[in-house]
Amino acid sequence: MFDFLSKYDDPSLLGAFWVTVQLTVFSAVGSLVWGTLLAAMRVSPVPLMRGFGTAYVNVVRNIPLTVIIVFTSLGLADIFSMTMGARDDFDLMYFRLAVLGLVAYTAAFVCEAIRSGINTVPVGQAEAARALGLSFSQVLGLVVLPQAFRSVIGPLANVLIALTKNTTVAATIGVAEAAFLMKGMIENEAQTLLIGAVFAFGFVVLTLPTGLILNWLSKRLAVKR
Repeated sequence: MFDFLSKYDDPSLLGAFWVTVQLTVFSAVGSLVWGTLLAAMRVSPVPLMRGFGTAYVNVVRNIPLTVIIVFTSLGLADIFSMTMGARDDFDLMYFRLAVLGLVAYTAAFVCEAIRSGINTVPVGQAEAARALGLSFSQVLGLVVLPQAFRSVIGPLANVLIALTKNTTVAATIGVAEAAFLMKGMIENEAQTLLIGAVFAFGFVVLTLPTGLILNWLSKRLAVKR
């Protein structure tokens, strides 16, 4: 029943899901870094930084991810000749462009999750830290963010699961991840329902353990107030 899977060697089923895993990991790390910086801007005492962070989040959250991913290909690669350090390797170049697009999009949601965590930290703690002479960046990094991260592990888990599923959009610019292979199989095989079931199961295997582990961590590390 699954003999048709053996015909696809480039990429193979496991190879395609491995690309999906790589897209998820690199995009998750980039989104966490950029989203944290955006959250810091959103609560910054500097009006220009607050304005930039607010505008970025509100604009990017309302642009479809497909538009952002296609822009990274047609805009950055084709028009501005941005090769992402992979001038002669188009597969690597479009992989990196897909990561860039996913980071730009997902960071807006990470930012809002972290900002909600920042709002749960009692104001008195930040005021006490400032009274001790700590700067804004020190208060944020040493007092506020450690507590904020502990309180938003659950929401960040949801963002990570959504990111894993959103990696399928990378197929629009030819990145050979799971959705790209599924599209090719459906075009060449008659077993559409079976193919869909195989790939649906693959994504469940990727996302379900992630959600369970991170939800367990969120309960374990929850800040007791």
